[in-house]
Amino acid sequence: MDIKTYGLQPLDFNLADQESDESVTVSSGGLSRRAFMMTSLAVGFAIASKPVLAQAINTDTHGLVAGEVSVPVTDGHIPAYRAMPSAGKDFPVILVIQEIFGVHEHIKDMCRRFAKLGYMAIAPELFARQGDVSQMTDVGEILSKVVSKVPDAQVLADLDATVAYVKSTGKGDLAKLGTVGYCWGGRAVWLYAVHNPSVKAAVAYYGLLNGMKSEIKANDPIDIAQTLKVPVLGLYASIDAFIKPEIIEQMQAGLEKSGSGSEIVVFPNVNHGFNADYRPTYNKTAAQYAWKLTQDWLKNHGV
Repeated sequence: MDIKTYGLQPLDFNLADQESDESVTVSSGGLSRRAFMMTSLAVGFAIASKPVLAQAINTDTHGLVAGEVSVPVTDGHIPAYRAMPSAGKDFPVILVIQEIFGVHEHIKDMCRRFAKLGYMAIAPELFARQGDVSQMTDVGEILSKVVSKVPDAQVLADLDATVAYVKSTGKGDLAKLGTVGYCWGGRAVWLYAVHNPSVKAAVAYYGLLNGMKSEIKANDPIDIAQTLKVPVLGLYASIDAFIKPEIIEQMQAGLEKSGSGSEIVVFPNVNHGFNADYRPTYNKTAAQYAWKLTQDWLKNHGV
């Protein structure tokens, strides 16, 4: 699938055979992998996200410390992008969770945008064991060869490891921990908010709410909505081939029963990926308003 049609037509996010890859095991003892597919982050935008539109935002690093870091995990290290103010410490922390295109330039830029607001923002490469999506040319290939083979248990463990890394730096204040994710990462936000109740607040941009359960993905967000304790703001599009209005309504009903104070805002007349400024689905008005809602939600919940 070409990037121009991504988000505009239905797509199966569980394309591949879900049997475990023999080189990856998930057990009570942790995660193991014979070799990591990625030991450093890709440069620029993923190939499958090109051509990059001229509207793509490029946030500078003036006044920031920004770049790649290495996060220790149970079976080695994964690369991550971290940005924070160049002076000070005890910054509130934002875990930034990637799209299906990995931690490419757009996700790095989101980290820099948060850092400009005074946050320590960090985006771990959560596909490091399964493959380098930056070199893949087609969305379908990314989904079938990498995304569908990433266990939720691995994602949650790597996010936990990233939080532990932040603590080890002495720069972040984990009493003010938030998480923000986009598309694939938006789904992960809902799951991580249940997994880690120490998260103060979270924002999920158009994360899938159902349709991804498998042997390595025990729950969809819609399954755990009623158990949520962390306040999550869901930002969704009214024109979204991946997420139907009736599913959003079911999610909203579950959230109302959770007592978490979570909310969903549906933007009219915009598509999935309205925040992705490098893609044709970008909507400047919706993205700017969503950015304000994100900032207000985090601040109002102590992040």
